[in-house]
Amino acid sequence: MGRGRRSALTAAVTVVCAVTVLGASGTAFASAQQPTPRPAPTASASASASASSSSSSSSPSSSSDDPASPSDDLDKDLEAVRTKLDTLYHDAAVATEAYNAAEEKSKKQSAEIVDLARKIVDGQKKLDRLKDRAGAAARAQYRTGGLPPQAQLMLSDDPQSFLDGAGRVLEGEHAAKGLIREMTRTQQDLEQYADDANDRWEQLEANRKEKAKAKKRIQQRIKEAEKLQAKLEKRQRERLAQLEKQAAQRAQTAWVGTGILKEVRGKASAAGREAVEFATAQIGKPYEWGAEGPKTFDCSGLTSQAWAAAGRPIPRTSQEQWKQLRHVDIKDMRPGDLIIYFDDATHVAMYVGDGAIIHAPRPGRTVTLAGAGEMPILGVVRPDAD
Repeated sequence: MGRGRRSALTAAVTVVCAVTVLGASGTAFASAQQPTPRPAPTASASASASASSSSSSSSPSSSSDDPASPSDDLDKDLEAVRTKLDTLYHDAAVATEAYNAAEEKSKKQSAEIVDLARKIVDGQKKLDRLKDRAGAAARAQYRTGGLPPQAQLMLSDDPQSFLDGAGRVLEGEHAAKGLIREMTRTQQDLEQYADDANDRWEQLEANRKEKAKAKKRIQQRIKEAEKLQAKLEKRQRERLAQLEKQAAQRAQTAWVGTGILKEVRGKASAAGREAVEFATAQIGKPYEWGAEGPKTFDCSGLTSQAWAAAGRPIPRTSQEQWKQLRHVDIKDMRPGDLIIYFDDATHVAMYVGDGAIIHAPRPGRTVTLAGAGEMPILGVVRPDAD
């Protein structure tokens, strides 16, 4: 490898070390969002380096005096880059799920605030009407002169009319007491609505700050990953892509090698087929964090919209999908089920049969068909559980 190419890769590896130090300061936020530990990359650097070393041992550039050939060194350095890229994009995925969760909470709280505002307006109108009725009752009493019943009886020319009127007075007093009770309840309701609205505003502001923090972290991690890749020359980027593909193939081969697919024979439900059709139609569309279509998607945006299209709304984030949807054994999964990945449930894909998934992988990639075993599987959930 030429001095120029070697120096460029050396600079990229140097960036890996620098980014690792920078990344440590942001760990607290990701941990606060999801306390479970971050999983290791799909395939280890040592395994890939060993495989690369074996395949290049017969290369003309290798020699008996120097067993570590330049191609070995290149693959080792690129494996370090690949591992760091996996870490950066996983960290971005953690922040993306935090952003999506805060966004969902904000939507809910905004709707609650609107509902409370409507209740406050209606309650104030009701209170105004009750006050008008109370005022009318007071004015009617004033017109009678406020005379005690005995005096009204003595002054009345028609005792029967007085007795009838006295009955109405008693009814009026009873109605007045009911009116006062209703006014009191309405006033209390208004005060409670106002307190609730204030609480929602405070929560909304907290979620706004949470979203802003997550957004900043996402952008930072993506920028670091792009900067790291920009340090590589074209030939190095092409080799890095090969190493990524090889790592995915090894993981898928190992998963299939367990014989799991011999047990997976489930057939899609009617809603599952609709969800799969929706996801399939999105293949080729770009990944964008926080996106729910129609032009771009993130991983949980794709799965949630696919099931919404099938008439079965599900939680927005992969972590909530894992928490709220019914868990099924891998051997029982069927097309349309969702496979949740990594120990912190930060990635999700739709199983489409024959050991394959459709998912939105990460920034810079598109919605694609892939092997279900290419990433560490946490478990499977079923949106349309019986």
